[in-house]
Amino acid sequence: MVLTHVHDLDDAAAASAVVFASRYVQEPLPRYELGEKSISKDAAYQIIHDELLLDSSPRLNLASFVTTWMEPECDKLILEGINKNYADMDEYPVTTELQNRCVNIIARLFKAPVSAGEKAVGVGTVGSSEAIMLAGLAFKRRWQNRRKAAGKPHDKPNIVTGANVQVCWEKFARYFEVELKEVKLREGCYVMDPDEAVAMVDENTICVAAILGSTLTGEFEDVKRLNDLLAAKNRRTRWDTPIHVDAASGGFIAPFLYPDLEWDFRLPLVKSINVSGHKYGLVYAGVGWVIWRNKEDLPEDLIFHINYLGADQPTFTLNFSKGSSQIIAQYYQFLRLGFEGYRNVMENCMESAKILRDGLERTGRFTIISKDQGVPLVAFTFKREEETSLAFRLSSELRRFGWIVPAYTMPANLEHMAVLRVVVREDFGRPLAERFLSHVRMALDELDDEAKGGPVPRMRVTIELGPAAKGSGEEATARVVKRESVVAVQRSVSLAGGKTKGVC
Repeated sequence: MVLTHVHDLDDAAAASAVVFASRYVQEPLPRYELGEKSISKDAAYQIIHDELLLDSSPRLNLASFVTTWMEPECDKLILEGINKNYADMDEYPVTTELQNRCVNIIARLFKAPVSAGEKAVGVGTVGSSEAIMLAGLAFKRRWQNRRKAAGKPHDKPNIVTGANVQVCWEKFARYFEVELKEVKLREGCYVMDPDEAVAMVDENTICVAAILGSTLTGEFEDVKRLNDLLAAKNRRTRWDTPIHVDAASGGFIAPFLYPDLEWDFRLPLVKSINVSGHKYGLVYAGVGWVIWRNKEDLPEDLIFHINYLGADQPTFTLNFSKGSSQIIAQYYQFLRLGFEGYRNVMENCMESAKILRDGLERTGRFTIISKDQGVPLVAFTFKREEETSLAFRLSSELRRFGWIVPAYTMPANLEHMAVLRVVVREDFGRPLAERFLSHVRMALDELDDEAKGGPVPRMRVTIELGPAAKGSGEEATARVVKRESVVAVQRSVSLAGGKTKGVC
C-alpha cells in the first residue's frame, strides 16, 4: 500500500518524514461490497469514527448557513425522537401537534392574517429546497386553473427571479417545466432589481420570487418596492401576479433585528414564504417550513388524503417518511428561546460579523460587498483587480488552519468578480472571529512572500508499507529521493501477526 501526502516543508524536513511515516500502518482498502461476515459493533463503530475524524470541523465550516451546535438537552430530545416516523401522524399525535404549533408560531412571526383561534396554513419540510418546490407547485397550479377557467393557454408558465437565487429554484424550473426568467446582476447591485423584475412579468408569470438574504452576499431584496410596483402593474393589466419570499436565511433574522421592515405577509401580494429551520432557526439539518397566506393560496387538488395509517391524514409533501427529531428540536428552540432569546442570538451574530468586517477592512486588501442590514455574513473581494484570482488561493491557504471559506465567481455579467464569504453562526463568537482574522493575516503574508520569491517548495511523501527487512523487527529502512523540489520517503514496516498497530 502507498500513502501519499503533500506538505509545505523544506528539504531539512525530509529526515523527520521517516518518523512521520512510522505512525502509518497497513489498513484495508475501502469496502465497496457487503462483507461476507459480521464484525463486532465496537469495531464497526471505531472504523467509521476514525474515518470521520478526517472530516473538517463543522464549527470551522464558514461556508455553511446550517446550524452546527445545539444545547445538550435538545440533543437528548433528538435522540429520543429519532425512531419516530413523522408520516405516522395518527400513531404520533403529539409530534404532529408540535409541528402544527411550529407552523402557527412561524405564521404569526411572519404576520400572516390569522386570528387568535385560527390555524395557519403551512407544512414542515426537509429543508427550504422542498419548501420552494411545494410553493412553486402551488403557484403553478393556481395559475393553470385561472388560465383554464378563462379559456387561455396554460402550457408556458414562468417565474421571475434574480440571477442570485439559490440553485433549488433552477431545479424547480427544470423539474416542473417552468421557464426561469432571471434579472441579471450588475456592478454594485448584487440582488434582484425590483424595477427590472416587474418589467419582465407577463401574463404567463406564476410568481415573482424575492430573496430575503441572498446566498451570495446576505443582502435582503426590497420586497416592499417589489410589491408596490407589481401591484401597480396588476392594476394596469388586470393580472394577478403574486410574490413568493424565499426567506431561507433571513426569515429568522428580520423579525428580531428589523421588526419594522416590511417583507412578509403585511404586503398583500406575498402569498407564501419559506424559511429554513436548520439555518437561523437554530436546528440541525434538515428542517424547513413553508407558510401560505390563506387556504385559498394552496390549491386543494394538491393535497392528498390517506387513511391506511389509521385516520384521515391530509399531506402535501414531496416525500412521505421522514424523521421527527428536527421538528421536535424546532419546537424546543421556540419554547426555550422565545422572542428575546432569538433576538439575543441574532444580535450576537451581527456583532461577530461586524468584528470580522472591521478586521478585514483593516488589512487594506479587501472590499466588503455585503451590507450591514441582512444575514450576518461578510462577503468580500480583493481590492486590486490583478489580485482577483488570489481569492481561491486564500481559500486554500485558510484550509491549512482548518477554516472552510468558500471562494466563488458571481453570476452572469459579473463573472470577473471572485468573492470570499464568511457566514457567522451562533457558535462563532468573538474569540473565533479574532483567531480567524489572525489566520487571514498569516495567509496573506505567505501569499505575498510566495509572490516575491517564487513558489514555496513542496514535499511529496510516499510511504510504502510492507514486510520489514529480515532481522529488522520494526526498525525502519528509509530511502529519500529528490527530484526537483519533491522528496519521496519510502519505508518498510513489520506487520507481525497481521494485526494493526495503530490507527491511520
